[in-house]
Amino acid sequence: MPNFVFVLNPDKQPLSAIHPAKARLLLKEKKAAVFRRYPFTIIFKEEVRQTAEPIKIKLDPGSQTTGIALVQSNQVILGAELTHRGQVISKNLTSRRQFG
Repeated sequence: MPNFVFVLNPDKQPLSAIHPAKARLLLKEKKAAVFRRYPFTIIFKEEVRQTAEPIKIKLDPGSQTTGIALVQSNQVILGAELTHRGQVISKNLTSRRQFG
C-alpha cells in the first residue's frame, strides 16, 4: 500500500491526493515543488482548477497500538500506527520499585 502524496494549489488550499509516481512526474517537469517532507506534500506552481474530495479519518484503538488511516473515496491515502507507552512506563516503575 503506497502512501499517497498530498497536493496544494498555489494559494495553499488542499487538492485531492495523488499517487507518488504522478507526483514525481510533476516535480520532474517543474510544475510543482516540495512543500513539506512529512507528510510528503507538493504545491503546484500554477493555478489548477480541481476540487478536493473529502478525507475521512479512521481510528482503530487498541491496548498497545492505535491504527490511524486517512481514507478518500474508499482508498487509503495514509496509514500509520501509534504505539502507546502506558505498559512500558508501568513496567519501568515496577522495576524501579523493586530496587528500593
